[in-house]
Amino acid sequence: MELMPEWFLGRHLGREVDDNTRSILDRTFALLIASARAQPQLFMLRDFMPRNLMIAEPNPGVLNFQDAVYGPITYDVASLLRDAFLGWDEEFEPDCIAYYWERAKKAGLPGDPNFGEFYRQLEWIGLQRHIKVLGLFCRINYRDRKPHYMNDLPRFIGYARKVAKRYAPLRPFAKLLDELEGRANEVGYTF
Repeated sequence: MELMPEWFLGRHLGREVDDNTRSILDRTFALLIASARAQPQLFMLRDFMPRNLMIAEPNPGVLNFQDAVYGPITYDVASLLRDAFLGWDEEFEPDCIAYYWERAKKAGLPGDPNFGEFYRQLEWIGLQRHIKVLGLFCRINYRDRKPHYMNDLPRFIGYARKVAKRYAPLRPFAKLLDELEGRANEVGYTF
């Protein structure tokens, strides 16, 4: 997640990370890390998204799996439904998450038995991913000179803002995003 303060805040927005901002980021990051660590850990692909899936028999073919690791059960579902390049209707997502949760329980996968808590865990791991990607896409733009990723920043800001506003412990981060949007408009950047 440290890519976000360095590349998104510092490089993209030209904003110094002052003590107040750092405090908000540290608290937010600590909450997200604790939530991820509290989840059952299993094999995850980390880049499980529609453009990395192919129609194949007997199962979908998966591309770009070289970053697979052991991690939180909700990570791949969040990656699929809160994608970098494709948005789903917000009404569609909870149905998909509930479908996965039910199927995972039937398959004996470890997951929170309470759907509400599982959903919160998925949202928080999705927020962790979006924070990381905000910085990553800015780094790819400025360091690697690949600007086409910048067009997707608004999607990530939107995801991050929605999740942060829904949960009281994350609301200071939502407020920071609102302040950053004002700063971005002042310096001519969009997101």
